[in-house]
Amino acid sequence: MKRVEVKLNLEAVAPLLDAIKEAADDLRPELALSTHAPDADKEFADGWKQELLAGQNTDIGAFLALFDSEFFTTGVLPLDPTNSEAILRACAAVRLRLHAKHLAPLGDEALESGEVPLDEMPEPQRRAFAAYVFLATLQELIVQHLDPTVME
Repeated sequence: MKRVEVKLNLEAVAPLLDAIKEAADDLRPELALSTHAPDADKEFADGWKQELLAGQNTDIGAFLALFDSEFFTTGVLPLDPTNSEAILRACAAVRLRLHAKHLAPLGDEALESGEVPLDEMPEPQRRAFAAYVFLATLQELIVQHLDPTVME
């Protein structure tokens, strides 16, 4: 089984984890994106949303579990096909929350290009942006190295 180990600088990642954990905590009671069950009655729609929320929370839990005591000892983030899909979904959900809560005023084009005025940002927004970029980079690594549909 293919496995990717990402070695991270603990001093650089620790502040990002605070922003990520805060966004993850915000997501615990609600979906990253609001959804509407197609042509469904209220009971079905509520059940469907609860299933989606449970899946989102499971994915985020799996992602946060990567940052355990072993990670803080080695700085290594282990990724493999068994956790890659959940990690991708968790990163997407957290990025959406970071965007909605801290980064929307910057505009999508600036965020995706990385051309943002870092020196002019307040510290919480700067940390959220760094976490957003970190999660995007992690998603790219997973897609490049662990997605079986990508040609090698």
